Amino acid sequence: MEKPFILHLFTPEARVSPFDVNMAVDAGYQVLMPYTGVELPMVVGLTHDAIFSRGPKGVSRTGLFIGGRDVLLAADMLEAAQKAMVPPFVVSVCADPSGAYTTAAAMVASVQHHLRRRHERSLAGLRVLVLGGTGAVGRIAAVLAAREGATVTLSSHTGQAHAGQAARATGSRFNVSLQACSGQHPEDVLSALQQCDVVLATAAAGVRVLSLTQLQQAPSVLIAADLNAVPPSGIEGLGPLDVGVPLGGGQAVGIGALAIGNVKYQVQQQLLRRMREASTPQCLSFEDAHRVACQHLGLVAA
Repeated sequence: MEKPFILHLFTPEARVSPFDVNMAVDAGYQVLMPYTGVELPMVVGLTHDAIFSRGPKGVSRTGLFIGGRDVLLAADMLEAAQKAMVPPFVVSVCADPSGAYTTAAAMVASVQHHLRRRHERSLAGLRVLVLGGTGAVGRIAAVLAAREGATVTLSSHTGQAHAGQAARATGSRFNVSLQACSGQHPEDVLSALQQCDVVLATAAAGVRVLSLTQLQQAPSVLIAADLNAVPPSGIEGLGPLDVGVPLGGGQAVGIGALAIGNVKYQVQQQLLRRMREASTPQCLSFEDAHRVACQHLGLVAA
């Protein structure tokens, strides 16, 4: 009898995400086992328990999924799990804390798609402003944009100090250079906006971070993307299903939250299916998610 496909879900939080559970079942996993309150030192032992209990054939039908809310901790947990493998006892591992890795990948790839389509540009050499940039998605989107050659600035509504701390910690962990600015007051946001080419709104649900009046005063903006699907939108005048719509009366076009979410869904499904179907063990992070998002949008060959 064939052994079932098992996915072990590790999270430092009090519960695993129902979203991740649904996605894993839809990707073909038959047994899901949640582990909550997982701390970094516990990852090695849990990984050993998962790999040594099924035999060399069983490990090909076993996966680990790392969730939580901390994108830096998730990266550390992914590395710890990978290092704990003992060939031939090696299983596939994927990290996607709060969906931040796949969401950020979908957001950046969507921006790249519309930059190419509308402006015949890439991110290289452009200035990217991330509003709500100290959160999970904002940090990873910033890293991906920086790796594509953009100059990236994280903004925080709590001020310059918090933004600077997040930029330094994230940049150091993922070996990129990130800048920081205050988004505490409307004039702070406008000042930063007038010095950017792309703006990513990654603040909390239901929080408006950018008005049409501000966009109208920032003629350099080419793309404005929003992750907030809960009214009011993060960017005024941008609906959740909008894709490449003119925004602000200038050259800017907007990308709405659900348009990005549709790409995110496809990316997470593909990563989970790859774990289950691959002939060799996979170790999947936000770089892989971004590559899949770019393939989905036709930016690179599959």
